[in-house]
Amino acid sequence: MIVAVGCDHAGFALKSAVREFFEGKAEVLDCGLTETPADYPDVAFAAAKAVSEGRAEIGVLMCGTGIGMSVAANKIKGIRAAACNDAESARLGKAHNNLNVICLGGRVVSPDQAKAILDVWLATSFEGGRHLARVNKIAAAESSTLSTGGEEGEEGRVVVFNHPLVQHKIGMIRDKNTSVKEFRELVQEIAGLMVYEITRNLSLSETSVETPVASTTAYTLAGKKLAVVPVLRAGLGMVDGILQIIPNAKVGHIGLYRNPETLDPVEYYCKLPQDIGERDVFVLDPMLATGGSAAAAISLVKERGGQKVSLVCLIAAPEGIKKVHAAHPEADIFIAALDSHLNDHGYIVPGLGDAGDRLFGTK
Repeated sequence: MIVAVGCDHAGFALKSAVREFFEGKAEVLDCGLTETPADYPDVAFAAAKAVSEGRAEIGVLMCGTGIGMSVAANKIKGIRAAACNDAESARLGKAHNNLNVICLGGRVVSPDQAKAILDVWLATSFEGGRHLARVNKIAAAESSTLSTGGEEGEEGRVVVFNHPLVQHKIGMIRDKNTSVKEFRELVQEIAGLMVYEITRNLSLSETSVETPVASTTAYTLAGKKLAVVPVLRAGLGMVDGILQIIPNAKVGHIGLYRNPETLDPVEYYCKLPQDIGERDVFVLDPMLATGGSAAAAISLVKERGGQKVSLVCLIAAPEGIKKVHAAHPEADIFIAALDSHLNDHGYIVPGLGDAGDRLFGTK
């Protein structure tokens, strides 16, 4: 086991105790151990990134109270850090919150107390169960942004649309009593509302038009080419709603089934526009559950020349987002709702059931 250890000047007194505690138990990765004045965020970020990136399994951070270190460490994706200056906090932090970074206060605990706290923390196991669902909700919030803005970059975004109309209609399609007709109409409406927001940053160019009264300057899309590619069969339910907003978009289709032995997605149909490499592509799949089919669909588009590929879903689970971004870290994922987790059967919880069956009345 590798443990990332770091402290500022106020936590320096615990350095020897922590090193001594881990002798024979783990390899210590030094992320900043200093007795000279230092800014705790710098040390916290270094240690937290080591844990987040897998270079260390756990982290121990020390400052005056442990609070500053925990605040800073929690800014790094995947980190669950807390100041635990007593053994019971350390035990519950691990059992209920699955802390992977513990923070100690050099001005609060003695070296012997620090060793006892660390001993309890390492000896405690995460209980899972209802606590897993809660930790997954934290991960879901961490993976998302609640705005539709933001600059495009090398890392793909997860954009959750919290518009009241979208959320109202999501509530309706979750209802098991919603009819097939209503379900189908609502899916189209939600998809249209989502693409309306997704395309808000399309480039415009000026043009001149004659109104019944006078000449004026108007605006037109600056030659942006778009394509929508539904994943069969459930993705078909989103197409018409999007085409009502962007009728000039071309439509491709991807068909996948799951190999019953390997459980891997297998292509059985793929027909894309010939100029797919010149278009911004939106892959459509209402439910992002395990993420296997969505990741495979994006791969198929890229293999056939697609350059800018995004995923549009109605409801997603954290597991699916993680799977897609592991395979395609640059892809933006647009969703209307981010749910808690997958159950033992691979269904999103709370979800809405099987979107394909509900769209086509096959169950």
